[in-house]
Amino acid sequence: MRPMTLPASTLLAVAALGLSACATTPYTGPVEVTRFVADQPAGLGQGTIAVAFPDEMGNLAARAAFASAVSEQLARLGYTVVPEGTPAGQTATIRTTRNAIAAAEQNGRGPVSVGVSGSTGSYGSGLGMGVGINLGGGRESPSVMTDLEVRITRTDGPTLWEGRAQIATGVKSPYSQVTTSARTLAAGLFRDFPGGNGETVTINARKLQGN
Repeated sequence: MRPMTLPASTLLAVAALGLSACATTPYTGPVEVTRFVADQPAGLGQGTIAVAFPDEMGNLAARAAFASAVSEQLARLGYTVVPEGTPAGQTATIRTTRNAIAAAEQNGRGPVSVGVSGSTGSYGSGLGMGVGINLGGGRESPSVMTDLEVRITRTDGPTLWEGRAQIATGVKSPYSQVTTSARTLAAGLFRDFPGGNGETVTINARKLQGN
Protein backbone atom coordinates (compact mmCIF):
# COMPACT_ATOMS: atom_id res chain seq x y z
CA MET A 1 0.00 0.00 0.00
CA ARG A 2 1.35 3.39 -0.99
CA PRO A 3 1.71 5.90 1.84
CA MET A 4 -0.82 8.72 1.83
CA THR A 5 0.57 11.98 0.51
CA LEU A 6 -0.86 15.27 1.84
CA PRO A 7 -1.22 18.26 -0.47
CA ALA A 8 1.42 20.96 -0.08
CA SER A 9 -1.19 23.45 1.15
CA THR A 10 -2.16 21.11 3.96
CA LEU A 11 1.45 20.61 4.99
CA LEU A 12 1.97 24.37 5.14
CA ALA A 13 -1.13 24.79 7.29
CA VAL A 14 0.03 22.11 9.72
CA ALA A 15 3.46 23.73 9.95
CA ALA A 16 1.90 27.11 10.66
CA LEU A 17 -0.21 25.64 13.45
CA GLY A 18 2.89 24.07 14.95
CA LEU A 19 4.72 27.37 14.94
CA SER A 20 1.80 29.26 16.50
CA ALA A 21 1.55 26.64 19.23
CA CYS A 22 5.21 27.16 20.09
CA ALA A 23 5.03 30.97 20.00
CA THR A 24 4.62 32.83 23.26
CA THR A 25 2.49 35.87 23.92
CA PRO A 26 4.55 38.90 25.02
CA TYR A 27 3.93 39.57 28.69
CA THR A 28 2.69 43.00 29.76
CA GLY A 29 1.51 43.41 33.32
CA PRO A 30 -0.83 46.14 34.56
CA VAL A 31 0.47 49.49 35.76
CA GLU A 32 0.34 49.61 39.55
CA VAL A 33 0.06 53.11 41.00
CA THR A 34 0.29 54.36 44.60
CA ARG A 35 -0.02 58.04 45.52
CA PHE A 36 0.14 60.25 48.60
CA VAL A 37 -1.27 63.77 48.94
CA ALA A 38 -0.27 66.32 51.58
CA ASP A 39 -2.87 67.47 54.10
CA GLN A 40 -2.53 71.01 52.77
CA PRO A 41 -1.63 70.73 49.06
CA ALA A 42 -2.15 74.42 48.28
CA GLY A 43 -0.88 75.27 44.78
CA LEU A 44 -0.81 71.67 43.58
CA GLY A 45 -1.44 71.50 39.84
CA GLN A 46 -0.72 75.15 39.09
CA GLY A 47 2.12 77.62 38.68
CA THR A 48 5.63 76.94 37.42
CA ILE A 49 7.38 73.63 37.91
CA ALA A 50 10.78 72.24 36.94
CA VAL A 51 11.79 68.58 36.68
CA ALA A 52 14.91 67.29 38.41
CA PHE A 53 16.82 64.01 38.67
CA PRO A 54 18.55 63.73 42.05
CA ASP A 55 20.21 60.43 41.10
CA GLU A 56 22.80 60.12 38.36
CA MET A 57 21.47 58.33 35.26
CA GLY A 58 23.99 56.87 32.85
CA ASN A 59 21.24 55.97 30.38
CA LEU A 60 20.70 59.37 28.78
CA ALA A 61 17.97 58.06 26.45
CA ALA A 62 15.96 56.85 29.44
CA ARG A 63 16.54 60.12 31.27
CA ALA A 64 15.25 62.12 28.31
CA ALA A 65 12.27 59.82 27.81
CA PHE A 66 11.10 60.07 31.41
CA ALA A 67 11.72 63.82 31.60
CA SER A 68 9.61 64.31 28.47
CA ALA A 69 6.82 61.97 29.62
CA VAL A 70 6.53 63.52 33.09
CA SER A 71 6.72 67.08 31.72
CA GLU A 72 3.93 66.32 29.27
CA GLN A 73 1.68 65.07 32.07
CA LEU A 74 2.48 68.06 34.29
CA ALA A 75 1.55 70.41 31.47
CA ARG A 76 -1.76 68.56 31.08
CA LEU A 77 -2.50 69.22 34.74
CA GLY A 78 -2.11 72.97 34.25
CA TYR A 79 1.50 73.52 35.26
CA THR A 80 3.87 75.73 33.31
CA VAL A 81 6.89 73.44 32.90
CA VAL A 82 10.21 75.30 32.79
CA PRO A 83 13.61 73.89 31.71
CA GLU A 84 15.53 71.83 34.24
CA GLY A 85 17.63 74.07 36.48
CA THR A 86 15.36 77.10 35.97
CA PRO A 87 13.90 78.66 39.14
CA ALA A 88 10.28 77.61 39.64
CA GLY A 89 7.60 77.63 42.28
CA GLN A 90 7.63 73.83 42.50
CA THR A 91 9.93 70.96 41.58
CA ALA A 92 9.03 67.50 40.31
CA THR A 93 11.79 65.12 41.42
CA ILE A 94 12.00 62.07 39.17
CA ARG A 95 13.50 58.73 40.08
CA THR A 96 13.25 55.68 37.86
CA THR A 97 14.61 52.14 37.92
CA ARG A 98 14.54 49.12 35.65
CA ASN A 99 15.55 45.88 37.30
CA ALA A 100 15.48 42.17 36.57
CA ILE A 101 12.60 40.48 38.36
CA ALA A 102 14.70 37.35 38.90
CA ALA A 103 17.05 39.34 41.11
CA ALA A 104 14.15 40.40 43.32
CA GLU A 105 12.87 36.83 43.59
CA GLN A 106 16.32 35.49 44.48
CA ASN A 107 16.73 38.05 47.22
CA GLY A 108 13.24 37.56 48.59
CA ARG A 109 12.29 41.21 48.30
CA GLY A 110 8.66 42.21 48.37
CA PRO A 111 6.82 45.17 46.84
CA VAL A 112 8.22 48.56 47.77
CA SER A 113 5.74 51.12 49.07
CA VAL A 114 6.05 54.86 48.61
CA GLY A 115 5.61 57.52 51.21
CA VAL A 116 8.49 59.60 52.36
CA SER A 117 11.32 57.32 51.27
CA GLY A 118 13.51 57.63 48.19
CA SER A 119 14.21 55.22 45.36
CA THR A 120 16.41 52.15 45.47
CA GLY A 121 18.73 53.37 42.72
CA SER A 122 19.01 54.76 39.22
CA TYR A 123 17.63 53.39 35.98
CA GLY A 124 19.23 50.07 35.10
CA SER A 125 20.70 49.25 38.50
CA GLY A 126 19.61 47.90 41.86
CA LEU A 127 17.89 44.67 42.85
CA GLY A 128 14.37 45.36 41.66
CA MET A 129 11.05 44.54 43.26
CA GLY A 130 9.06 41.37 43.64
CA VAL A 131 5.40 41.33 42.67
CA GLY A 132 2.66 38.75 42.51
CA ILE A 133 2.35 37.86 38.83
CA ASN A 134 -0.05 35.28 37.40
CA LEU A 135 0.84 33.77 34.05
CA GLY A 136 -1.33 31.69 31.74
CA GLY A 137 -0.07 28.87 29.56
CA GLY A 138 2.03 29.87 26.58
CA ARG A 139 2.79 33.33 27.89
CA GLU A 140 6.19 34.94 28.01
CA SER A 141 7.57 35.25 31.50
CA PRO A 142 7.94 38.76 32.98
CA SER A 143 11.62 39.64 33.02
CA VAL A 144 11.94 43.26 34.16
CA MET A 145 10.20 45.71 36.44
CA THR A 146 10.22 49.37 35.38
CA ASP A 147 9.46 51.85 38.12
CA LEU A 148 8.77 55.59 38.14
CA GLU A 149 8.61 57.80 41.21
CA VAL A 150 7.76 61.49 41.21
CA ARG A 151 7.71 63.83 44.21
CA ILE A 152 6.32 67.36 43.88
CA THR A 153 7.62 69.90 46.36
CA ARG A 154 7.32 73.64 46.81
CA THR A 155 10.43 75.76 46.63
CA ASP A 156 10.20 76.44 50.36
CA GLY A 157 10.41 72.71 51.09
CA PRO A 158 7.05 71.05 51.82
CA THR A 159 6.14 67.96 49.82
CA LEU A 160 2.74 68.38 48.19
CA TRP A 161 2.39 65.05 46.42
CA GLU A 162 4.28 61.82 45.82
CA GLY A 163 3.54 58.81 43.67
CA ARG A 164 4.99 55.59 42.26
CA ALA A 165 4.01 53.62 39.17
CA GLN A 166 5.48 50.30 38.13
CA ILE A 167 5.00 47.73 35.38
CA ALA A 168 6.36 44.23 34.81
CA THR A 169 7.09 43.24 31.21
CA GLY A 170 8.66 40.48 29.18
CA VAL A 171 11.49 41.16 26.78
CA LYS A 172 9.16 40.90 23.77
CA SER A 173 6.57 43.32 25.15
CA PRO A 174 6.33 46.66 23.32
CA TYR A 175 6.09 48.22 26.79
CA SER A 176 9.69 47.20 27.44
CA GLN A 177 10.74 49.94 25.02
CA VAL A 178 12.05 52.92 26.98
CA THR A 179 9.88 55.60 25.38
CA THR A 180 6.71 53.51 25.59
CA SER A 181 7.27 52.49 29.20
CA ALA A 182 8.03 56.09 30.20
CA ARG A 183 4.87 57.46 28.60
CA THR A 184 2.74 54.62 29.98
CA LEU A 185 4.02 54.92 33.54
CA ALA A 186 3.70 58.71 33.54
CA ALA A 187 0.15 58.51 32.17
CA GLY A 188 -0.82 56.02 34.86
CA LEU A 189 0.88 57.96 37.63
CA PHE A 190 -0.95 61.21 36.86
CA ARG A 191 -4.29 59.70 35.85
CA ASP A 192 -7.15 61.16 37.94
CA PHE A 193 -4.60 63.42 39.65
CA PRO A 194 -3.96 63.78 42.54
CA GLY A 195 -5.59 60.40 43.30
CA GLY A 196 -6.64 58.90 46.59
CA ASN A 197 -4.20 59.40 49.44
CA GLY A 198 -2.41 56.10 50.11
CA GLU A 199 -4.58 54.23 47.62
CA THR A 200 -3.08 51.69 45.22
CA VAL A 201 -4.78 51.10 41.87
CA THR A 202 -3.98 48.89 38.89
CA ILE A 203 -4.58 50.03 35.31
CA ASN A 204 -4.44 48.07 32.07
CA ALA A 205 -1.41 49.44 30.22
CA ARG A 206 -3.27 49.50 26.91
CA LYS A 207 -5.86 51.87 28.37
CA LEU A 208 -3.12 54.43 28.93
CA GLN A 209 -2.09 54.69 25.30
CA GLY A 210 -2.62 58.19 23.95
CA ASN A 211 -3.11 59.70 27.43
